[in-house]
Amino acid sequence: MQIPKTPENESRRLKALKEYSILDTLPEEEYDDITKLASKICETSISTISLIDEKRQWFKSKVGLNETETSRNNSFCAHAIIEPDKIFTVKDSRLDSRFSENPLVVGEPHVIFYTGVPLVSPEGLPLGTLCVIDDKPKELNDEQLVALKALSNQVVSLFELRKSKMLLEKFSKDLETRNIELEKFAHVAAHDIKSPLNNISSLTEILISTYSENLNEEAKILMSMLDTSSIALRNLVDGILEHSKSDSILVEARSAFEIKKLVEETIKLLDNKGECQFILSFGNQIVFTNRIALQQILINLIANGIKYNDKKEVVIEIGFKDTENFYEFSVGDNGPGIKEENQQKIFGIFEILTNEDRFGNKGNGIGLSTVKKLVEGLGGQISVDSEMGKGTKFDFTISKFDFI
Repeated sequence: MQIPKTPENESRRLKALKEYSILDTLPEEEYDDITKLASKICETSISTISLIDEKRQWFKSKVGLNETETSRNNSFCAHAIIEPDKIFTVKDSRLDSRFSENPLVVGEPHVIFYTGVPLVSPEGLPLGTLCVIDDKPKELNDEQLVALKALSNQVVSLFELRKSKMLLEKFSKDLETRNIELEKFAHVAAHDIKSPLNNISSLTEILISTYSENLNEEAKILMSMLDTSSIALRNLVDGILEHSKSDSILVEARSAFEIKKLVEETIKLLDNKGECQFILSFGNQIVFTNRIALQQILINLIANGIKYNDKKEVVIEIGFKDTENFYEFSVGDNGPGIKEENQQKIFGIFEILTNEDRFGNKGNGIGLSTVKKLVEGLGGQISVDSEMGKGTKFDFTISKFDFI
C-alpha cells in the first residue's frame, strides 16, 4: 500500500482549512443534500465531503457510510489533493498497487471504485474532496464528471459563505464593542473634559466681574479670549460626542408618531422665545421611523439655519412628503447661502466655512457630517441647494423599510 504524499504547500493548506472553522461541526442539510445528489447522479452507494487535516480525513457529510473519520494514511482523498486541478479516479482498487492492500479496500466499506473532485479554495489550496465510492468496479461518464465538478464548486461556495458569515459576526461584535467603548468615552469626556472647561468659563466670568476695575484692557481681552476658547472647545467636545453616538442612535427601534408634533417640539426647543418665522408645508401625518434619529437630523439642520443666518428676520421653511418608498423632508432658510464649490465640502467632518455664527460663536464642523451619517444610516440621501444671498435648502430622504 502506498502512503499519500504530503502537498508542497501543506502548512498554507492546513491554515486555509482551519480558517473555515468547519472541522468537527455538526451535520448540515446543505452539505447532506449535495452528497445525496452526488450519489444519485453517479449511481454509487457512498458519497462523502471529506476534509484532510494533519492526521485524518474527516467527513463533513456522508451517504452510505457510518464512520465520521479515517486515518489520513489510508485515505484515497489524501491522494486526490496532491493534484488539485485534476479529478482523481480509481476504477478498481484491487488492481491498483497503491490501494490493493489498503484496509478500506480489503475491509469495510470495501472501496473498489473511487472518484474524488478536489475542493479547492479561491487561493488554489486543496481542502479535501467531494467523492463517490462503490464496492464494485465502475467508471463515470462525462456528464457525471461534469455534474460532480459542479457540485464540488457548490461545496466550496458553502465554505466561503460560512467564512463570510463568521467575519460578519466578528465585525458586528467588534462594532458593538467599539460602541460600548465610545459610550464609556462619552462619560469620561463629559466629566474629565467638560467639567474643567466649565470651571474655566465660570472662573473667567468671576474674575472679569470682580476685578474688572483692576484689569487693564489687554488683560480683559485675554480673559475674554480664554472664556471664548473654553466655550469653543466645550462645543467641539459636544459635537464629537454627538457624532460618536450616531451609531447607537441608529439602532433605536422604529415607532409611529405625528410628524408635525415632532417638528413643533423641535422648533420650541431651538426657538423658545419665538424670534424666528417657521413655515410648515404639511399636515399632521403619521410616520413610522426612528424618531430619535430624525429629531437629531432636524435639530442640526434647523439650528444651522438659525445660527448662520445673516438676515434680521430669520425664516425657516420645513417640508414633508410621504411617497411610496421614502419619507421626503426639506429644511430651507433665507440666510447668506453657500458657494457652489463648497456645497459638498460642508458634509465633511471638521469642515468649517464661516468664522462665526450670528451669536459670535465658532462652529466645530461636525453637525452636518453627523446629519449625513444619520440620513444614510436610515437608508436615505441628503443634498443641498443654495444660492448666494438667497438662502440654503437641504433635502433628505428616509427609507420606509428596514435599514439596519
